[in-house]
Amino acid sequence: MSELAGTAVAGPTGTTPVRAGPERRGLLLLVVGLAGFVTTLDNTVVTVALPTIQTELRASLAALEWVVTGYVLTFAGLMLAGGRLADVYGRRRVLVAGLAVFTAASLAAGLAASAGMLVAARLVQGAGAALILPAMLAVVSAGGDDRRRSVGVAVWMASGAGALALGPVVGGYLTQHAHWSWVFLINVPLGVLVIALAAVAVPESRDETAARVDVPGVVASVVVLSAGTFGLTFGAELGWTSPLIVAALTVSVVAAAVFVTVERLGRDPMIHMALFRARAFTGGVVAQVLWGLGVNGVFFFTALFLQGVLGFDPTASGLAFVPLALLVVVVTPLVPAVETRLGAGRTVALGLVLVAAGMVAVAFLRPGDGWAELLPAVSAIGIGSALTMPLGSAVLGAVPEARAGVAGGVFSVAREVSGLFGIAVIGVIVSGSANFTAGYSVGLLTAAGLVAVGAAVSLVSLR
Repeated sequence: MSELAGTAVAGPTGTTPVRAGPERRGLLLLVVGLAGFVTTLDNTVVTVALPTIQTELRASLAALEWVVTGYVLTFAGLMLAGGRLADVYGRRRVLVAGLAVFTAASLAAGLAASAGMLVAARLVQGAGAALILPAMLAVVSAGGDDRRRSVGVAVWMASGAGALALGPVVGGYLTQHAHWSWVFLINVPLGVLVIALAAVAVPESRDETAARVDVPGVVASVVVLSAGTFGLTFGAELGWTSPLIVAALTVSVVAAAVFVTVERLGRDPMIHMALFRARAFTGGVVAQVLWGLGVNGVFFFTALFLQGVLGFDPTASGLAFVPLALLVVVVTPLVPAVETRLGAGRTVALGLVLVAAGMVAVAFLRPGDGWAELLPAVSAIGIGSALTMPLGSAVLGAVPEARAGVAGGVFSVAREVSGLFGIAVIGVIVSGSANFTAGYSVGLLTAAGLVAVGAAVSLVSLR
């Protein structure tokens, strides 16, 4: 934080001092875990239910795409704004508001009688999640020391990994044995529970120096992220040279230039550019982007590879991701001890090197290979992903506490948008090859290279 000394950024004194007592710390971590679980689960649980939804609601393929992408669009597009709202109006208040919006939209999605109603509910769900995530990360950071911040981020990562593993399983079971609507209705009791716990366990904190919301900055950030997310999501389907995609990406770039200008000139900007002078903040965000570009880019095509090349059936293909997520859950609690011994930079770098090595191993799998060849690679990726946990706590700890919401928003946006960009980039590599297996292997090696660069960045930038 010393790297921000002398800048216009408010320091810790600009934040309401809070610290959850021992009796509330466990409940606070439960709130973080459950909030992270439901928002991540909702991003994965719906895919299995899509064929049933199409039949019962007579939905078109375009409508089904929006059921999935609508959530991602508003989630990514509003996260920066959600982080600033949390700093200005209070992290607990915005967290509870986001949970209320998310829960109400889940109820509306479960009761939807048409595809249009379901898409609208999904858009609102994403908006609620965009308030939840940065506010939750700011709550983890506010009023705590490095150890408490690390534990909070670890809980968030573990809950997200658990949701990724359970999403397809839960979605398939509910669709087959109950009704597709329950993939959304299951969020309602969970949401009510988290709201009640948050009201009791989450201490309020805010940036006391912020007099108002930076409306021009908020609007520009929403345009940048929404247009960019739309372009990256539909580029492969509509064609990267189609007028709609070119227009969306152009609007995103122009809005980004406007955003930077507004933030530099504004009296109370949403993101002080001085934040990026902190080496750990900038380096952590860059490393997160490189991780997202690599890992998310290839995972999108992994199910096709497992079934089309290795000959796995759909069930086995889904189960292949479970060991990875379980290893993240199991190893994450051990990471703070590793970080204490090695330091944040070397711990994250080691994790990213393991992830890259696992991806290289998958790149050399060929028809006839099975679980014996796949599991070592999956295990390396799972353990390595867990070791990247200090990345989040390093980014949050590198900025003044008054800006924790915005820092959480920036980190979350880096995580989400880099994944979309990775899918687009690796997709071009895979689709540009005459042979899927060869294209997938080249894509994996490219992704591993990006992750390895992230390891080098972490080693240099994270203390």
